[in-house]
Amino acid sequence: MLKSFLFAMIGLFTFSQVQAEERVVATVNGTPILQSQVNAVMGKKGSQRAALDKIIDDMLTEKAIKESGVKVNQAEVNRIVEDIAAKNGLTYGQFLDALDYQGISLNAFKQQISRQMLMAGVRNHAIQNSVDVTREQVEALGKQMLDEAKAKGTAQKVMGKEYEVRHILLKLNPLLDDAQAKAELERIRSEIISGKMTFADAALKYSKDYLSGANGGSLGYAFPEAYVGPFAKMVETTPQGTISAPFKSEFGWHILEVTGSRDGDKTEDAYRQKAYEQIVNSQLQDATKDWVKALRKNADIQYFDK
Repeated sequence: MLKSFLFAMIGLFTFSQVQAEERVVATVNGTPILQSQVNAVMGKKGSQRAALDKIIDDMLTEKAIKESGVKVNQAEVNRIVEDIAAKNGLTYGQFLDALDYQGISLNAFKQQISRQMLMAGVRNHAIQNSVDVTREQVEALGKQMLDEAKAKGTAQKVMGKEYEVRHILLKLNPLLDDAQAKAELERIRSEIISGKMTFADAALKYSKDYLSGANGGSLGYAFPEAYVGPFAKMVETTPQGTISAPFKSEFGWHILEVTGSRDGDKTEDAYRQKAYEQIVNSQLQDATKDWVKALRKNADIQYFDK
């Protein structure tokens, strides 16, 4: 596959120097594919479209290899070679003799193993990146699944703990780094605890979450999973009425206080989660069947007819 791609690209550069006006039959992410490249892959009796698709797949595969960042550990390659020898009941020396008898050098064999490992890693990376789930898809399928369960009488109510939370957020900027943000929140926290100012006043004065800050820092009642990981964890582990130590999330630095809790109906959330998992699993199954085809989902491919 790689060799075909390289030969095609060499043909591209050579021919473009001789005849810059040669027809472009397709582009992949803006990179042109020339008719001469297709002809070279197609041969005399091949299919134009099949040859073009092969070139496109090769280009997307090489792009995926570069973008995946997958690295092959040579120590792991050596271990696999030794394991292959052992599984065939051969000493390492006997295995080398067996390779030599077949006209295969040890270096070539290791390169083959390395390529297989590389492509396995790239394949997994491509499959994971092929998953594309929208909120609208999840909402629609979740509602459908819940309605069907209700119609069949199989819907089960799911309860969970909701927490009433208020917080103060400081966002990082060129004049406020991690250490400074943390120190500033520690100072604010101390002033609230000592009674020098209320949490609500501090949120209004300092919080960069202006919407909640105008409401005393209140985020209302929500299930923990509605928040990003570090925030959700702090909500669940901070005793009610206690102001947390400063902590960082992807949005910046926070302190928070849990001001209430209650049992909440999370049946709809549970069905949305089921819907999300079903959509993801379906897409993963499709991508696993043909991961190279899955690469096309995120590629800009343009065909130009004669």
